Amino acid sequence: MRFTRMFSAVEATAHCDLPCGVYDPAQARIEAESVKAIQEKYQGNDDPVFRQRAVLIKEQRADLVKHHLWVLWTDYFKPPHFEKYPQLHELFNKATKQAGGTASKQSMDPAEGQKLLDYIAEIDKIFWETKAAA
Repeated sequence: MRFTRMFSAVEATAHCDLPCGVYDPAQARIEAESVKAIQEKYQGNDDPVFRQRAVLIKEQRADLVKHHLWVLWTDYFKPPHFEKYPQLHELFNKATKQAGGTASKQSMDPAEGQKLLDYIAEIDKIFWETKAAA
């Protein structure tokens, strides 16, 4: 039993291989802009092959949005931030659900992509306020 624990592998994941401390909501915003742009292009194209590719790529980009938001939510923001901005948890929850559900899997409506961008803009504003205060 003792040797098993000593030689067992422990998996760890992080934003990058080292705790780099580099965070910016721009990563999520750029991917969300891609989601919305794909939704717009989808609306203007009736080719079924194009539409299938658009849905696939949009879902991939929306997953990247969620990833970048989760990194900010779990790695950058700390308890003092959540105390000062009590709406922050709910805002991240709404944004990640928008990326993972409505904007990604459930809709090709650019208005849903815009909602995602609006949530990210709110997070971005708070992020830069916290950076200025640091």
